Amino acid sequence: MATRSGTMPGRRGPGADLRAGRRPLPARGPAHKLRPMCDVPILRDGPSDAPATVLLAHGAGAGMEHEFLAAFARGLAAAGLAVWRFEFPYMAARRDGRRPGPDRLPVLQATTKALAAEVRGPLALVGKSMGGRVATTVADELRAIACVAVGYPFHPPKKPEQLRTAHLATLRTQTLILQGERDPFGTPDEVGGYALGDAIEVRWFADGDHSLAPRKQSGFTAAQHLEAAIEAAASFVLTRC
Repeated sequence: MATRSGTMPGRRGPGADLRAGRRPLPARGPAHKLRPMCDVPILRDGPSDAPATVLLAHGAGAGMEHEFLAAFARGLAAAGLAVWRFEFPYMAARRDGRRPGPDRLPVLQATTKALAAEVRGPLALVGKSMGGRVATTVADELRAIACVAVGYPFHPPKKPEQLRTAHLATLRTQTLILQGERDPFGTPDEVGGYALGDAIEVRWFADGDHSLAPRKQSGFTAAQHLEAAIEAAASFVLTRC
């Protein structure tokens, strides 16, 4: 397992527009909603001739239209990937005014598998927090070319004994975990002691929280870390196409 601290240098990317207060445009046309055969609500970004399709899953508390996930989708699309943002059933139900809690893991997995079955060509899985955890549990079965988890929930905050890491020891899919150093779901000291498989790489973001956002005194900005995370995720997937 390789680790890296801080942000990564690189060319101007979609995060630069966020720092300037502008919303980057999606690649090759606007995102649009649809309901595939499996009845999963999604938003699609990126070119139709992309070398791979990314299924982009949200975290437990915010849906696919949250700005963090939207920025990630735009960035991956700008890098040339097709991106399908989707919502798990409980989050889709909230659009009707209901407030159910997150679905159980088997439902989350089944939703991901149903949508993956509609992808033609290479498949990559990317997820924020809970979405990243779900992705790692089905990546091998779906034969994904890559998996990226942003803010992996190694354990619930303040409950380090409740680990969600057993399957990570045998994960075969090439996986990148992008984690903030202050993430209450897993700090560098904690994660360093976990048994993670050789296919997993962890990159640390200086002073970042669960959404990679640092404090002002760190010298970094949330937009810088977001840009670096998007570039890292896009490169990780594209090099495996």
